[in-house]
Amino acid sequence: MFQSYSFTAAERFLRYVQIDTQSDPHATSFPSNTKQLDLSRLLVQELQAMGVSDAAMDEWGYVMATIPATSPKNFPVICFCAHVDTAPDCPGANVKPIVHRNYQGQDLILPDDPSQVIRMSDYPYLAEKLGEDIITASGNTLLGADDKAGVAIIMDFANFLIASPSIEHGPVRLLFTPDEEVGRGTEKLDLKKLGADFGYTLDGGDLGSLEDETFSANAVRITFHGIIAHPGMAKGKLVNALKLASSFLESLPKDTLSPETTAGREGFVHPTEVKGIADQCVVEFLIRDFQTAELASKQQLLKELAQQVCDAHPGTRFSMEVKEQYRNMKEILDRHPHVVELARKAMEITGIKVKTECVRGGTDGSRLSFMGLPCPNIFAGEQAVHSRHEFVCVQDMQKSVETLVHLVTIAAAQ
Repeated sequence: MFQSYSFTAAERFLRYVQIDTQSDPHATSFPSNTKQLDLSRLLVQELQAMGVSDAAMDEWGYVMATIPATSPKNFPVICFCAHVDTAPDCPGANVKPIVHRNYQGQDLILPDDPSQVIRMSDYPYLAEKLGEDIITASGNTLLGADDKAGVAIIMDFANFLIASPSIEHGPVRLLFTPDEEVGRGTEKLDLKKLGADFGYTLDGGDLGSLEDETFSANAVRITFHGIIAHPGMAKGKLVNALKLASSFLESLPKDTLSPETTAGREGFVHPTEVKGIADQCVVEFLIRDFQTAELASKQQLLKELAQQVCDAHPGTRFSMEVKEQYRNMKEILDRHPHVVELARKAMEITGIKVKTECVRGGTDGSRLSFMGLPCPNIFAGEQAVHSRHEFVCVQDMQKSVETLVHLVTIAAAQ
């Protein structure tokens, strides 16, 4: 089926990552900035050039498009989704991608900052990629494989289907979202307009990974209110809110409940930002657990630790705000096992060993599943995401394209 096809995922990816689409966690607008739309507009142009006539971007920056069914039969409508934004955790502008062809296990020294070295000893997955082509950034920025690898895969998949009208498949909907990295990717999405029966995000890692479980996630903001006084006349009066926040952070568990001390199915509390002045200081947290009920216990711990700090300094106080971000999609996908099974069969036909995994994070699929669109996550080859060491294997992206093609053909045969 693919012998005569020239995959386009890599060339598209190299083009897409050079567009700065980093989302802004502090913005209240949607999308959080307009630069994400630069890529969204390009995707519309490329889809229309392929012949996808209804490709369009709506007022919120969502790109939707349809690849029509090639059969009059009543097939389910399947959606494939990826997000255009990149994470705010690492510099994301002026990305300079580098293709390391025929990788042979050597250290990959990133030229713009030679102290940034991608070693097989640090990333054992590279041992499986000998002889293949690896794309990295240049050392000063993230790469943006999360999730422009997924974007490129879906675009290549669309290109293949448009060029292969003899392949029987049902209607396919494409969706590209902004602001996934700041937890708002589906905030303004019109699911009725999307009109799909189920879907898949392309936002995963290793070849063959199939993820049907994510963290449940909340964001927590704790604000400490000190006692302010002129510093020249502050003895016995001033209680600095910055120091309250410092004492609070110092009281957090040292050997557990943090990203750096947990793995597998363990949850965590993660301080991400401290901002303030002597009068008032805000500490931002991410709260994560695979069991939704456990979020409350972690939030209670933070509340108790904050109260202890304030109790030690009479006259001070704190406030705590909790915002729901997303929930573990397995709670929904367990009710729709055929959706996960379809992806599993597609990978097996592609010749891939399936790795059923849980995501120590979230995807747009988490929210989509709870909105009524069951949506597990399929591999896109992303590695070392949100970092200067981020990389992706070209052949992984191509295998993902093949998987999507087999998925829609299997769905049509059932």
